[in-house]
This record gives sequence, structure tokens and C-alpha cells, in this order.
Amino acid sequence: MTQSWRLLHTPPARGAWNMAVDESILEHIHRGDSQPTLRLYAWEPACLSLGHAQSFSDVDMERVKARGWEVVRRVTGGRAILHSDELTYSVTGSAEEPVLAGGVLESYNRIAQALLFALHDLGLPVEMKERVPSDEPATQNLNPVCFEVPSTYEITVNEKKLIGSAQARRKEGVLQHGSLPLTGDLARICQALVFRDEAAREHAAQRLLARATTIESILGMATDWETAAQAFVRGFEAQLEIHFQRGELSRSESERAEELVKEKYASPAWTERV
Repeated sequence: MTQSWRLLHTPPARGAWNMAVDESILEHIHRGDSQPTLRLYAWEPACLSLGHAQSFSDVDMERVKARGWEVVRRVTGGRAILHSDELTYSVTGSAEEPVLAGGVLESYNRIAQALLFALHDLGLPVEMKERVPSDEPATQNLNPVCFEVPSTYEITVNEKKLIGSAQARRKEGVLQHGSLPLTGDLARICQALVFRDEAAREHAAQRLLARATTIESILGMATDWETAAQAFVRGFEAQLEIHFQRGELSRSESERAEELVKEKYASPAWTERV
């Protein structure tokens, strides 16, 4: 049975606003005021996002500020991502929604199938590796970079990670978001993080480039944001039996997002709380 969802394309925005919008949508869906939503967006300026429980001590704020970047903390888990030159998606709905029902791994797998379709549609020879969740070894716990850490139902090309995704399941519902790097130097994130010395920073950068990649690196040519966004829509429609209606944020959603920026996402009490 085809489900009706809302599709949002929002313009590039600051990290605090992007995270606040996702949470605002989740609250409105919980109240019955909004439909399940696929939101596709970008970031301006570049922003380092930290996982929900990641230590703020991983961040080198002097280097971040020198580059004009920002820092935000997500409600989802995982590790740091530098959001720049990418397509970001968020999926928001109730835990009873067929796409999101059944727990983290089941819903994560369904969404991964849609992502896989989208990337094949873009001409990328991607595959999905099903990894059995386990307690992470201590060395991984010390790794602050999301794209270096293996995840369940990981989408890769030539053994290199292409999409980093994370999910939060709360009483209001489910939020999953993820990043597809379109172009650029993925190793730039190492300029935003703390290392014991420059040799360690360079080693981390080289290790990251060996384990993660961008669309442009794979295809040898650029894929623009709109083209990637259209592929995502086709993937979700084809794999998840969703019919999208293009929409906009409601006035209430926008107002609540502004409140969440001030109360939470732009506040050091949230960003630096761990």
C-alpha cells in the first residue's frame, strides 16, 4: 500500500537551524500536525556535527573558528561529521509508520535499501555490507570521525564508506539523518579535531581518505545537489512505496525551530554538555 509523505527541500542553512528543524518536524508529527517527512538539505557555512554522546573535547575550536566553520550537537548518535559539499537527508515519522516500525535495525535496513537504489540511479557501483552490531573495541571508541567507523548496513564503494547515517528513537517518534558527500576533501574534518601532534593529524587524514569517499571521486565528475536529491526521491518512492507531496515548513514548525535554535542547538549548554 502506497503511503503519502511530505517532501521538503530546504535551502542551505546554519547547523543549529538544520538540527532544530528536524526536531521541530518530529514534535509536530507526534502531535498529529505534520505528515511523515523526507527532508533534503545542505549547510552554510560548513559545520562540524557531533554525535549525541560524543565528547566536546574532541573539537579544536581555535581551528574551527579560524576556518569560519561552526559546531552543533545532533540528537542522533555516532561521531563527528564535517558537513560541506554534501546532500543531507532526514527521515522523520512515528514509530508506527511502516518504514520506521520494528526497531532500529529493521527501519535502518529499509531506508538503506532506498539509499542503495538512489546511488545506483546516480551510476555508482555501491554495495551494502550487513555488519553484525557488537560492542565497539576501545580503539574505535577513541575514533572521533564518523566516516571511519563501520556501521550496520553500511553503503560502500570499493570498500570505502559513502553514506554516514544515524537514528534516534524517542517518545515523539523516529528521526534518522545522514550525509552523502558530493565533492571536496573529506580529510578537512581532521582540521577541526584535536590530535596529539601534527603527525597524528596527518595520519588520521590519510586513514580517512583510505576508508571513505565522495561521489565525484568515484565518478570522476561532479554531481550537483539537485540531481542527487531527485535520485533520493526516486529511491524512496521505488523501494518504500512512498508517494511524495512537495511541501514547505509550516509557520508553526518554523517558529518552533527558531525556539529550539535559541534554547538548545546554538547554546553551549547543549553543544558542550558532554
